[in-house]
Order: sequence, then structure tokens, then C-alpha cells
Amino acid sequence: MNSEWTVTHDTALQRFEVHIGNQLAVLNYRRDGNHVTFIHTGVPQNLEGRGIGSAIAHAALEYAKTEHLEVVPLCPFVRAQIEKHPEYRPMVSRDHRGL
Repeated sequence: MNSEWTVTHDTALQRFEVHIGNQLAVLNYRRDGNHVTFIHTGVPQNLEGRGIGSAIAHAALEYAKTEHLEVVPLCPFVRAQIEKHPEYRPMVSRDHRGL
């Protein structure tokens, strides 16, 4: 992780997040039974390029792995992370394996 920031998981809001000052980077998801749908990753433009989005996606995918959830990667950023890290591909829901 980074000494400046930490990824946290807000289960009530169904998102992973990083707070830096008054700025917020998030990965929103929806959990339904044994499926988790990753909806959107957003990183403020001035925080891009610091690995925050990748760290959030990694935390979210590790959560899905730990919870034995099938992943529905609607978010293009999460899909790209799965392509870069093939160890996550078996977690993708059969209906969404066209990566």
C-alpha cells in the first residue's frame, strides 16, 4: 500500500474508497447473493497516475475472492484489471467471461 492513503471498504454504501484530503476515489459495487457487480471506478483527475484505481480494484477483487463471489465486471477499469491479472478470471460470472 501507500503511506499517503489506504483503501477502505464501506459495506453500507457498497464501495471501496480512498480519501486523500477532501478528495474521494471510489469503486462502486452491488452485491446480490453470491454475485458482486462492479459498477464504476472513479478517481479524481488530479489523483490519477498514482496507482489508486489499481489498488481499489485489487482490494475489491480480493474481497470477492475471499467471499467466494462471482464477479460481474460492468466497470471497464475492473475488466481491464482482470485482463492484466488472469488469476481473477475464474471468478468472473460465466455470462461475463468474454474478456
